[in-house]
Amino acid sequence: MNEKQKFVPILLGSDINVYGMSRSFHEAYGIVSEAYAGLQLAPTKYSKIVNVHIVPGFDKDPVFIEQMRELAKNTYNDPATKYLLIACGDGYAELVSQHKEELSKWFICPYIDFELLQRLISKVSFYDICEKYDLPYPNTFIITEEMLEAGKLKQDLPFDFPVALKPANSVEWLSIDFEGRKKAFILDTRDEFDTIIERIYQAGYTSEMIAQDFIPGDDSNMRVLNAYVDQHHHVRMMCLGHPLLEDPSPEAIGNYVAIMPEYNEKIYQTIKSFLEKINYTGFANFDMKYDPRDGEYKLFEINLRQGRSSFFVTLNGFNLAQYVTEDRVFEKPFTETVYGKAEKAMLWMGVPKGVFVKFARDNADKKQALELIKKNQWGTTVFYKNDMSLMRWILMKYMFSKYKGRFDLFFKEKEG
Repeated sequence: MNEKQKFVPILLGSDINVYGMSRSFHEAYGIVSEAYAGLQLAPTKYSKIVNVHIVPGFDKDPVFIEQMRELAKNTYNDPATKYLLIACGDGYAELVSQHKEELSKWFICPYIDFELLQRLISKVSFYDICEKYDLPYPNTFIITEEMLEAGKLKQDLPFDFPVALKPANSVEWLSIDFEGRKKAFILDTRDEFDTIIERIYQAGYTSEMIAQDFIPGDDSNMRVLNAYVDQHHHVRMMCLGHPLLEDPSPEAIGNYVAIMPEYNEKIYQTIKSFLEKINYTGFANFDMKYDPRDGEYKLFEINLRQGRSSFFVTLNGFNLAQYVTEDRVFEKPFTETVYGKAEKAMLWMGVPKGVFVKFARDNADKKQALELIKKNQWGTTVFYKNDMSLMRWILMKYMFSKYKGRFDLFFKEKEG
């Protein structure tokens, strides 16, 4: 192990996930990250801990791979320095995996091979994998465009309404638009279901849609797990979070905006076994929900990267940047799996305190969260005392303030 090894974190994107990783690297090593993205987004603007380079069209090939070749040739070419490539979005994770063999000549790429990635990012094949490895998931019905055209969607669904509906291909979903488009849907009637399905395929979407039995309960029944798996397929770290509130707006529905850490041995051992059996490597992020009907935590999906809200892991003492750096840069040998069990629990929030107090469900979990706030045991991703110029502070306050109107407008609609 050589902890004096020079390295540069190269982050892909400019969103809150990028800022969270930049902050993790800065807290652990005092270094400034480099980021590349197609657009400048607010969370990384006016930052001193990440240099954002804007390359129009960077989020797709051929611009992505051409730019990476150019950077390897002219910018990141010091043989004494290691260059650690971290994707902070689904599309970038897919691009790195697709070009992993070539990119690995110049960059450290902690990502799985493209064949496994394709099986995991498609929710259709992911649920097949869940079957194979005995992972619980909601009762599911797969819809294709061909079924719609052939009139095969007129039969009853294999479960009652309300029904959850979401795209199998989250990357393709980003490129289509239609009236009523959301990140995911909760549909109460068959008429709503038929109308939305028709609009989706008329808009040009070609992949499968996933219809699922809606698991009862509010946001506080959700759980999110972040893990890091090293280059030899050992799970080095797992940290479970208990979301207490989600974004209700159509374009961001389901994004967590308040998370408390939680410990659950059964979840940890189930996911650890799964990741090691499939020879996973890199960051993984799982969304799941507790089903009170059978007492199981049921998986919705795996993201092949750290989650956008995953700074809650670093906030609770398990620095995400440190695990990947010790493994891939310093090559520190695996010793044991670290399970997130914070000695001093910290509440992570992505909205103003007032929004959390007003909109989070009144229950024992909220009461515990309010106690953490009272004890000043809480934090955010973007308000970092070591990176807070006047311009940045104003922009972050403005960014947070917009959530007030968003919740006032959409929260009742979501709950209804």
